[in-house]
Amino acid sequence: MLILSVDSSAAPASVCLYQDGKILADFYLNSGFTHSQTLMAMVESALKISCRTVSDIDAFAVNNGPGSFTGVRIGVSAIKGMAYAADKPCVAVSTLMSMAYNSLTSDGIICACMDARRNQVYNALFRVSSGTVTRLCEDRAISVADLLEELGSYDERIMLAGDGAQLVFDSSDNDNISLLPENIRYQRASSTAIAAFDKYNRGEALSPAALMPSYLRLSQAERERLEKKGC
Repeated sequence: MLILSVDSSAAPASVCLYQDGKILADFYLNSGFTHSQTLMAMVESALKISCRTVSDIDAFAVNNGPGSFTGVRIGVSAIKGMAYAADKPCVAVSTLMSMAYNSLTSDGIICACMDARRNQVYNALFRVSSGTVTRLCEDRAISVADLLEELGSYDERIMLAGDGAQLVFDSSDNDNISLLPENIRYQRASSTAIAAFDKYNRGEALSPAALMPSYLRLSQAERERLEKKGC
């Protein structure tokens, strides 16, 4: 089974071709260019260098949020378009869950955190044990203070991932909490592909029409519009 996965949920962008447990191509770019400039160029390069075409893909996967509103939209739209054209299924992967798949050899709790501003993070907790990821809570927007209070109830190793990890770590005095190393701290398409492979085998594939972004909360523009209306 050949999976094409993409991530554009934050500043970096990445693309992966994954086939039956083997990464064929893994592109990662954090150049400051916009995802509209880089994402499809990376897809084309990954396919070309791997001697594959879009029609060879069996399933298309994407981190569908949370994350940057614009970035998530670009990634989801790209995957929907390719899946429609190829008449193939999609797999939606939580950006937070994909971070847990970076650490399949590190048993413990992965606390995935993305900076949501206003001293909040987009967060979810996962337990990794013998290469298996188990979700402990749903994706959510939560204050750093509330998250740290909750983490205090776990008497085991807790590893922080994501671009909000440093924020949480700097606010904590919990000796059980540590930062994952930089090279596996952030989301990337290769982990998205591995998570998507598991989800596909559990029967969790979607049609292109059913694939949607997951933002967790309203955008700043929408919040400001509602505030002006007094809602």
